[in-house]
Amino acid sequence: MSHRYSTEDLIQILANERQACMNGERLNLAVSLSGSPFLDKFLRPEGLQKFAAYSDFRASVHAYQREHGVSGIVWQTQTLRDRQIHFPKVDDQLIALPGDLDILRAATAQVFQFWQEVTHGMELYLSLNAGKIHQPIIAVHVDRIWQRSEWASLSHQGHRQTLEIILQLGWGQPEEAAYRRGFPESGSEYVHAVFPGNQPIG
Repeated sequence: MSHRYSTEDLIQILANERQACMNGERLNLAVSLSGSPFLDKFLRPEGLQKFAAYSDFRASVHAYQREHGVSGIVWQTQTLRDRQIHFPKVDDQLIALPGDLDILRAATAQVFQFWQEVTHGMELYLSLNAGKIHQPIIAVHVDRIWQRSEWASLSHQGHRQTLEIILQLGWGQPEEAAYRRGFPESGSEYVHAVFPGNQPIG
């Protein structure tokens, strides 16, 4: 019986391949510049070839996931303001299988409730224009976004008084939502919570 790679195996394989591509050990030589004299003076062929080589490899890993039913889910534990949550999310480099989306949907209410608890007394901001602008938002509007979301994820940065707790509320495929690559079928909104007097960092 042939070896079947696990989620953890695929994450490590992709990390190794990404490093090899960044080191210039893997290039997709078929990639050429755009052909636009204006754009091409800002682009380095080697950088495009590294990116293309990694993208091609990652697409092969995604095909392996689909063919062999290897989940893209990783479980995270976060402790924020003396409270802890254990929740699923899709690894940044993998895809979500249909069963993964079911797992994410089932955890959405728990993630949102935890976020509400740990952000009590904090000010809320909605991220706009790919995170370049942060607009104040009230809790009832966040609740409306949550009501139409299919999955949720948490992250944070800073600590103590500079703590920033970020709630990602999304729909569709998580891997397509991060950079709006699959919009409008997939996408997400980011809500940042900070202590009064602070502004979101990113």
